[in-house]
Amino acid sequence: MTAAILLALAPVALLVALGYGLRHTGFIADAFWPQAERLCYYILLPALFMHGLSSAHLQALPVLPLAATLIAATVIVAMALVWTRRWVPVDGAAFTSVFQGAVRFNNYVGVSLAAGMFGAKGIALAAVCNAAIVPTVNLLCVLVFARYGAVRLGGRALLRQIATNPLVVACVVGIGMQATGLQVPALIEPAVRALGVASMPLGLLCVGAALNFSGVRSWAQPVAVSSVVKFVAMPALTLAVGHAMGLTDVALMVALLFQALPTASSSYIMARQLGGDAPLMAGITAAQTVLAAAAMPAVMTLLAFTHGLPQGLLSTL
Repeated sequence: MTAAILLALAPVALLVALGYGLRHTGFIADAFWPQAERLCYYILLPALFMHGLSSAHLQALPVLPLAATLIAATVIVAMALVWTRRWVPVDGAAFTSVFQGAVRFNNYVGVSLAAGMFGAKGIALAAVCNAAIVPTVNLLCVLVFARYGAVRLGGRALLRQIATNPLVVACVVGIGMQATGLQVPALIEPAVRALGVASMPLGLLCVGAALNFSGVRSWAQPVAVSSVVKFVAMPALTLAVGHAMGLTDVALMVALLFQALPTASSSYIMARQLGGDAPLMAGITAAQTVLAAAAMPAVMTLLAFTHGLPQGLLSTL
């Protein structure tokens, strides 16, 4: 599994490094990056989420137990993190970055690993994971930004922010299309798919461009908190909830895989757009991408052995 994780993470790390180089060598003007972030947030990421959720093939899979496991574990971890906010010595904007680092996940890496480890069934289960976690995480993050971000929102403003947030809207539309059997019209489907695919490389370039290592010393504790939650607490709780929900074998392993993924480039885009600590978010994203190469196989192997998963699955790790 370690080799598979390294292969999936390598393009992510390389694109972040390229973005850093493009920005800090002056090859691309500074004025480009805010517009690129806006394009990702309002067009490319919504296209990715809507298309992915509407086109997922979910037949003959444990959809409800898997979705319930992922949603329950994510919500419990999110609530626990907010409850412990008083013991995390950062300001509100920085806490939104810690929160996103703890609950968001990189779908690109997740789908790549699920496909490489479990083939077509892994891809289908990855689609369920995306359908369950993407809207859950986006809604939770909007709520946290409303409470702790640079711009605080009242009740009406919060509801308006949720109802008009492009990522939340895209998730709702995609799930609605999945539930009703509607598909993106064939005439525009290739364009929508291409926009979604473009969100990943451009988002990672933006993450790299935002890296500023002058504040790296102040990142140590926020990175540590978000990474411990991400790589230890989240998969451990997912395993416990998954057992309670009756998940077994491949479905349980894919659930663990998705809950131990490093955070995504959309975390930085959201931090920039909603008043979070964007430089810290870029630092957490880069750090978790590197840490994941060691943390993911170690945590998943430990959880697998201590909870007696089948030997056939352990051989994939």
